Amino acid sequence: MTRPPAAARVVLAVALPAAVLLATGACAGTGDRDPGTAHKAPASTPASRATRQSAPADPATAPALSTAQARAALVTETDLGEPWVPTEGAATWRDGYLKAKAAAGTPADCQRLLDGLYTDELLGAPPRAVVGLDDSYTGAQLRHQITAQRAADVDRTLAWLATLPEKCGEFRARTAGGTVEQVRVYDAALPDAGDARQGLRLTLTPDTGDEEETLTLDVAVARVGDDAFTVTNGGLDVVWSEITQSVTELGADRLATVRRQGRAEI
Repeated sequence: MTRPPAAARVVLAVALPAAVLLATGACAGTGDRDPGTAHKAPASTPASRATRQSAPADPATAPALSTAQARAALVTETDLGEPWVPTEGAATWRDGYLKAKAAAGTPADCQRLLDGLYTDELLGAPPRAVVGLDDSYTGAQLRHQITAQRAADVDRTLAWLATLPEKCGEFRARTAGGTVEQVRVYDAALPDAGDARQGLRLTLTPDTGDEEETLTLDVAVARVGDDAFTVTNGGLDVVWSEITQSVTELGADRLATVRRQGRAEI
């Protein structure tokens, strides 16, 4: 399925005092079910690099964000534009595909990955703020979550995520509904966002072999000082890696700006 021409370009506008305008090029869809292909991350703008450099990871100079500040750092449907709208609830594929048990003999890390994605606690802690957005054309769902954790803890999680394409490259799992699915885990390129980051792409295909039933899920985790966020972008149709990359960069810039404002207020 091909996105209409009017939605073939994504423009993200940062609605904060230190505004940053991010625009992806014409979105080349990744719906060919070939997630092993490298995805080129959009280049960082000078303004975004300056924003990230202004957010040191020293806890002594970076106070914890309030809930209101964390919410202000979330990406919204206004940033993404049409056809993205506020979500009406968790996607049905969350229970249908992610609520699953890895086959016997599968490394424990693979089950930990499935559990973290299903519970929305990939970083091991509940989010401080979260937003869910739906692509009203393809049915994809995007979730952007912000947490507050020690930088060292987040970096350990990032290092663990980086090992998963090798540890869990391909394994089988059985869903709560009894369907056996083939799970594949790939490394995914991300822009130079925040202080540290890691991206993954998963495909989960029922043993029926029907590619039309494959769930594609992009995962991005990034740290900005002592705050971190996750982005998941998944669906049963086209899942645009450019959206994941752009939201990751925009999310890091916005979080850095909110952190800098917070320091200025104390």
